[in-house]
Amino acid sequence: MSEDTGNQEPNQEQKLDNIKELGQLEIPSFKSDIHCLTITGQVEGHMVLPPQNKTTKYEHVIPQLVAVEENPNIKGLLVVLNTVGGDVEAGLAIAEAINSMTKPTVSIVLGGGHSIGVTIAVSADYSFIAPTATMTIHPIRLTGLVIGVPQTYEYLDKMQDRVVHFVVEHSRITEQKFRELMFRTGDLARDIGTVVVGNDAVECGLIDGVGGIKEAIQKLDQLKGEAGGLLQ
Repeated sequence: MSEDTGNQEPNQEQKLDNIKELGQLEIPSFKSDIHCLTITGQVEGHMVLPPQNKTTKYEHVIPQLVAVEENPNIKGLLVVLNTVGGDVEAGLAIAEAINSMTKPTVSIVLGGGHSIGVTIAVSADYSFIAPTATMTIHPIRLTGLVIGVPQTYEYLDKMQDRVVHFVVEHSRITEQKFRELMFRTGDLARDIGTVVVGNDAVECGLIDGVGGIKEAIQKLDQLKGEAGGLLQ
């Protein structure tokens, strides 16, 4: 009995560590030096969304990014996006946190990287988009009762400028082109904005390359090698 207990205790500790670090119940056979951060569903900010919504809470993401930055065993960050967008300030906070990291970062849009998801996608050192993935670029908007229309418009306009400037600074797209896509009519039903698919996002300079998990991992390995060479 004592032998069995001795064999089980380290296993239990490993399982607990694994749940804390990776959110997984099974013990992986290989411990990667890449941390995978997923941005899925709707980015939840200051307002709690209904329980049936699939959400990514920014107060859960920020501590993960701090832990990645501090952990010497993690050499790179892979950000996987399949999001409809969400809270603008929460999305900007995540994007700024990713952009300010010293470790190599690569993002990949799978499925969709819409609205504020565009900002998060371009915040990495290098960005990929799957051939069938889409990104929606549209103006910032509010839902619900708005009091003080001129002041609200001015606030939204300033917030929109923050998003535009961040995207332009961290991608190859020009401000003129980005605003053109944002305010284009006819591409979205009952709205203004543009949906770009796969290679279109690369051609307009928004995303760096078309690819999947393989290409993203290869690029991250390359960036890790370059970062290691600089440290030496």
